[in-house]
Amino acid sequence: MSRKKPVVVVTRKLPDAIETRMMELFDTRLNRDDTPMSQTELVEAVKTADVLVPTVTDEIDKSVLTQAGDNLKLIASFGTGVDHIDLATARQRSITVTNTPGVLTEDTADMTMALILSVPRRVGEGERVMRSGDWSGWSPTAMLGHRIWGKRLGIIGMGRIGTAVARRARGFGLSIHYHNRRRVQPELEAELEATHWESLDQMLAHMDIVSVNCPHTPATYHLLSARRLKLLSDHAYIVNTSRGEVIDENALTRMLAARELAGAGLDVFEHEPAVNPRLVELDNVVLLPHMGSATIEGRIDMGEKVIINIKTFVDGHAPPDRVLETMF
Repeated sequence: MSRKKPVVVVTRKLPDAIETRMMELFDTRLNRDDTPMSQTELVEAVKTADVLVPTVTDEIDKSVLTQAGDNLKLIASFGTGVDHIDLATARQRSITVTNTPGVLTEDTADMTMALILSVPRRVGEGERVMRSGDWSGWSPTAMLGHRIWGKRLGIIGMGRIGTAVARRARGFGLSIHYHNRRRVQPELEAELEATHWESLDQMLAHMDIVSVNCPHTPATYHLLSARRLKLLSDHAYIVNTSRGEVIDENALTRMLAARELAGAGLDVFEHEPAVNPRLVELDNVVLLPHMGSATIEGRIDMGEKVIINIKTFVDGHAPPDRVLETMF
């Protein structure tokens, strides 16, 4: 890449401080109205850019990447997940891909814990009752939920976020269990008093609450399939702050409606931004608009990581957050 300022195309509105710094450092093209780019607009972007800065809402698939100009050498994604980028095609075209890992860990873990608390205690239902004006006062049997102290929490994906969730959950008296492609270090298991389950099926059958914290990859698509969901007891709760595609949403919705599961807390959905209308109708589900990482501090940290990745790459060095492979 030449020493002149690289052309950097940003697909969505970023925090003002990040956009200002990008304008100072690079020949930056911003999306000031924050309207998601169409596929045609994405194709035009990759034709002209040296660096593309997409987000999780942009589908950077083979049809887009095969039309990229020769100057496109870096996709510096604003986000941790990279399931929206065709990594194989990017690799074939010698396009480096980076992401922003680590900075969203605590924010997402906070939201996960909020849902773990909200669903069994029926917080969403209670809030709706208050807004409806139908509350007639305290009653010994009104809005009875379930205690989480002493319950078993099964974490699917014991990476940064899963570990942060486990640390929070211990403070609420939950028993920590996990399934991961690789067993964590013995020291961490001892710290968390965590039980490793090699078999996901066996873990699911014994859990009271299940938290999905693994990335979406071809290997984890519908990891919680209809068959696996049926392994859960009818008093179990599911929380998902990872990716909607990890769960068979139609099967989950059917089971929640039939009370074959006690409830769910969902911050992500299989066909975002569309949400299954049957889910919306259910009173045993807390639905959030993919806001697990939505803090000002987190967004600025993400932007700073994007800038570091671009600047390091332009200076001729390997960017610190290069995506080599996705793993579970």
